[in-house]
This record gives sequence, C-alpha cells and structure tokens, in this order.
Amino acid sequence: MSALASLVRAYDRLFERGKVPAFGYSVEKVGFLIPLNDDGSLAGPPIDLREGEGKKRSPRLMQVPASFKRSGTTPRSFFLWDNTAFALGVSAEDKKAGPERLEAFRELHRGALVDTDDPGLKALLRFIESWSPSDFARLGWPEDMKDQNLVFALESERLRNIRIHDRPAARALWARFSADRDKSEAACLVTGERGPIARLHPAIKGVWGAQTSGASIVSFNRDAFTSYGHEQGENAPVSETAAFAYTAALNHFLERGSAQRVQIGDASSVFWADGSAAVAKEAENIFAALLGANVDETVEAKKVGAILKAVHDGRPIADFKPNLPQGVRFFVLALAPNASRLSVRFYIEDDFGTIAERFLAHAERMRIEPPPNDDRPSIWRLLIETAAQRKSENIQPKLAADWLRAILTGNPYPLTLLSMVLMRLRADHDVTSLRVAMLKAVLIRNFSWEVPVSLDLENNDSGYLLGRLFAAYEYLQTQALGHNINATIRDQYYGTASATPRSVFPLLQRKATHHLSRLRRDKPGLAVNLDRRIGEIFDLADPDTLFVPTLSPQRQAMFAVGYYHQRNDFYRRKEERRADAPPPEQHQ
Repeated sequence: MSALASLVRAYDRLFERGKVPAFGYSVEKVGFLIPLNDDGSLAGPPIDLREGEGKKRSPRLMQVPASFKRSGTTPRSFFLWDNTAFALGVSAEDKKAGPERLEAFRELHRGALVDTDDPGLKALLRFIESWSPSDFARLGWPEDMKDQNLVFALESERLRNIRIHDRPAARALWARFSADRDKSEAACLVTGERGPIARLHPAIKGVWGAQTSGASIVSFNRDAFTSYGHEQGENAPVSETAAFAYTAALNHFLERGSAQRVQIGDASSVFWADGSAAVAKEAENIFAALLGANVDETVEAKKVGAILKAVHDGRPIADFKPNLPQGVRFFVLALAPNASRLSVRFYIEDDFGTIAERFLAHAERMRIEPPPNDDRPSIWRLLIETAAQRKSENIQPKLAADWLRAILTGNPYPLTLLSMVLMRLRADHDVTSLRVAMLKAVLIRNFSWEVPVSLDLENNDSGYLLGRLFAAYEYLQTQALGHNINATIRDQYYGTASATPRSVFPLLQRKATHHLSRLRRDKPGLAVNLDRRIGEIFDLADPDTLFVPTLSPQRQAMFAVGYYHQRNDFYRRKEERRADAPPPEQHQ
C-alpha cells in the first residue's frame, strides 16, 4: 500500500473518532473573533481566542472552510474567515496591507452571499461592505491582532460557540460553492475511484524547517514538470476527496504536541497503526516510547520499560515477544523540507511485531557496559554525539533518517554513522558510552564482528588490545602524576594512537616505563597490578601485527570499545577497593 493510500485509510478512522475535519474543511490557527449584530454592526470589541499568557499566547485550533496555498500576484481570499490583511485590510507589514487584499475578500463574499437569506451570512456581508481599514485605529483595536486569523459570529450565538461558518446555511453554501467550479474527472491513483481531480493539493503544515504556510508532497508548478499537455494535478490524478483525506490525516499527525510524531534530525517522522482503536493506540504508544519520545506514565510506557530492561539484561527477544501487540499493520513516514516541497525520506509499512523486533535487536546491539546514565536515550540524543560541539544544527542532514530507516527495516546502518563518530573521537577525545555503543552496533550489524558488551580479557583483536593498552598507559600516567596534570595522553595522542598506532605507541611505552618506576616508589602494590595487567594485554597480542602503521575504520572502532571497557574497569575496581577499605581508626 502506498503512503497516500494508507493515510486515506487513516483519515477514515480518525474521522470516525472526530479527530479530523470533514471534507472541505481544515483545522487552522484562529486568534480573534469579531462579534456582529444582525444588521452587520459591531456588537463589541474583538474577542481574543488565544490561550496562554504574555507573549507566549497561542491561537486556538478551529475547523473552518478549507484553506489553500496562495501563490502568484493575484490575491485570493479564504471563505468566511481569513487573516486581518484580507478580512480587515490591515497588517503589521505594510506590503501586506494593500487594498487589493481587502477587495479580494469583498469580491469573494459579494458573489457567494448575494442571494442568501441566512441572518448570519447577511450580517457578515453588511459588515464587509461597511468596514474601512481606518476603523481599526479609530476603534482602538490591539496591535497584536494584526495578521492573526479571524472568524465571525452573531453575538446572539457567540456564547454557544456557534460561528458564522458553523451555521447550516454556511456549510451548505460552502459545499455548493466549492463544487461549482469546473473540474476534470479521472480515475484516482490513490483510491481507484473515478471523481473530480484535485488541481492543487491542500497544504501540509508542521514539518520542521518547511514553509510555515505549508508545503506539498505532490505538486506541478513548472512547465518542465508537466506531461502530454496536462496541467498541475492532472499529471498525477488524485481525487479531491483523497487529496483532502491524506493531507488532513498527515496534518493531524504533524500537529505540535502530537503523540504520533517524533523529530529526528531534519526528518519529521510520523507513525500510525491500522487496527482496532485500543490495539492501535497500544502499538503507537510502545513505538513512541521505543524511540525515546515523551509518553505518559501509562500501562504501555511501563510495558516498554519492562521490555527494554529485558534487552538490557541480555534476555532473548523471544522471551518477551508475546507482550507486543500482534496482528497490527504499522506505518512510518519521514518527511524533510525541500524548498516549497517535501521530500519523503522513507516510508515503511510492516507488521508492528516485526518492526518492534527489529528495533529491539538494534537495542541489543547497542548494549554496552557500563551503560549510559540514560538507560533509554532517544535517537536524537545519540545523533548529538555525532555532531561538532554537540549542536543539533551540526548533525549531518540525511544521517538521522537513514539511520532510523536502517533500524526499522533491519538493513545495515549507514556507514556515515561510523565515520562521523570516529571523526568526533579524533577531534575531541571524548569516548562516551553512547559513542561506543553506536560503534559497537555498526560493527555487529554491518561487518558481523563479535564485539563484547563488557571487558573481555580474552579478546585478541588488535584494535581492541590497542585500546585496552592505551587506557592502561593513561591510567598509569594519572596514578603516577596525579589528576591535576594539564593534559593526559588521551588529550595528546588519542587520535594518532587510534589511527596510526606505530607512530605513537613506542613513545607511549617509554613514558609508561618512566611512570611505572615512579609508581613503584609511591604505590608499589598498584604498580605491580598495573604491570601485570599490561603484561596480560601483551600476552594476547601478536607482536608482529599489534603496532601496525594504520588501523582500518573497523579496528579504530574496536580501539574505542577496548579503551572504554578497560578505562571503566580500572575506575570500577578503584571504587570497589575504596568500598572494601576498613573504616578509619577512631581516636578517643
């Protein structure tokens, strides 16, 4: 099933639950309401519909006659609502406040409402004809009202939350008005049914980085994009009902605060399930929690915690697979901005249990000891570790979507992930648990290497041994000279040691000999233990292949894993020694 077809089916389910507007309507941000008397005069000052306090007040979401993308030089008005530049002829930006916008609003409603007998529609038409942009300042209306979207209501109906566009006559007129235009008919590519074809598809809003007015997945706005003389949407015929349905469902998923949306890099990813309401909601909650999104403390969130704990404990997925929702079709769509269009980074459709198993297999590959402080880091948090200065704007644009797609499809990870993590390690020498976990996962999935979860005293991989040796030399240095030295060997040599070991390890060995002799004088017991540990590392190595001129990227990753394991083992043992130390003598 295509992404658009699955979104149309999702729309039908959402409409039954009252989550999306009816055909011909859209959910828009409305800031103010203008109350009118039956004669079209103002019944009072505008009503501020915004929620919140201070400068953070946000407009209210409201179903209104559908908006559309406005382009070109000729102004086009929305029906029964619009922003102040059209509805009142005033704007905070002078270039938007031209009289042609107010005139476009008047002309649309003159033509549509001329024969109406409905009191609300007649009142609106009278207000439009009598209004002058100079009235805005004369009446002392607030400046922060400018450029906000407006709706209208009869004062007698306002307290019952009935706006003019809600009146039965307005709905009937809008249905007839939007159907009066000449439209070609064809078989819809999404539903297969014959019907009027949408020349322009409704705008998709909420994609991070895209135009705030909305963008399109399907559009033909240049002659070069057309074929066989067809115009705009006729080049890929999608019926008006299908175009409305897929965009309405997508806009619902992309709403701010949506529980079915997660931002990963530049990709705004949405997900939904096809099944009974209860089972679908459970699947969506579990998936959101797996991705590290914020989930309420519900049964599903607790269930995810139990599942991830089982992965952390090394239990096989088969042990807890029955806890996953079964028989649920699941969909994931990732969108990224591309000028006035949207790029589909990926679209995945599969059984939810299969997708969840792939994600849990990924979580198992990421398992490392000692674990990160956050036992369930989000993909976004992991990607920060690949960026210069750990700034989100420095994340490579396509990396996020490519990595998530690989996780959810079970395909190899993008090798960019390996190269970016290695680059950051060479640049800042910060060998964190998250970075090592990513390197471990790439080695296992892409190269089928056996990479230990915790310190492996029998692993003889040259990269792993060099990492352990480098950690031993660093620990020896800090124990001999103290922790107040300006720079450790990690600060000075990590990048070189992990990439070209032959060029630096002879120097590190000479330094280690000096540090060991000093430690034998100050801490003889510790010196013996460290000398033994270094000897054990050399016993596992092949002297002819250990200090090679260069290490491959895979062995540089093993270097980081070995360093991380050995370094943390030293400090863990130090903490254990402190815990086992006898209490200090008490003097009486």
